[in-house]
Amino acid sequence: MKVYFAGSITGGMEFAKQYEQLNDFLKTKAIVLTEHLGSGKISDQGEQLEADYIFKRDTDWIKESDLLIAEVSTPSLGVGYEIALAEQVGTPIVCLYNKKSLKRLSGMIRGNKKITLIYYETIEEAIQELKKVLA
Repeated sequence: MKVYFAGSITGGMEFAKQYEQLNDFLKTKAIVLTEHLGSGKISDQGEQLEADYIFKRDTDWIKESDLLIAEVSTPSLGVGYEIALAEQVGTPIVCLYNKKSLKRLSGMIRGNKKITLIYYETIEEAIQELKKVLA
């Protein structure tokens, strides 16, 4: 299984540690196309690559993935775009939202019946819920 894992970068990386832990878990269950997210190699300024390269690479990865998992506790235009593209091409979507986030989750995510939404308080709780999804 190929997983595209998405999370806020330039919108803020308040949950960067969780990205790393989630990515580490996902790598035990699937091929994670975006393993660089949460690796410490990306700052909140984003990757040091040309924007057109990032766009092409990431849209190609979304199209080839079997599942998109997005950590949506920090609002992000890029993550929203990735979720919409995954929906458009028929890729199943799971969104994770930390109940401790100071940001309100968008109604576009909460109201979309095509998205499996997981609310969590601890990273262990998120991983337990993901185990059920990936079983």
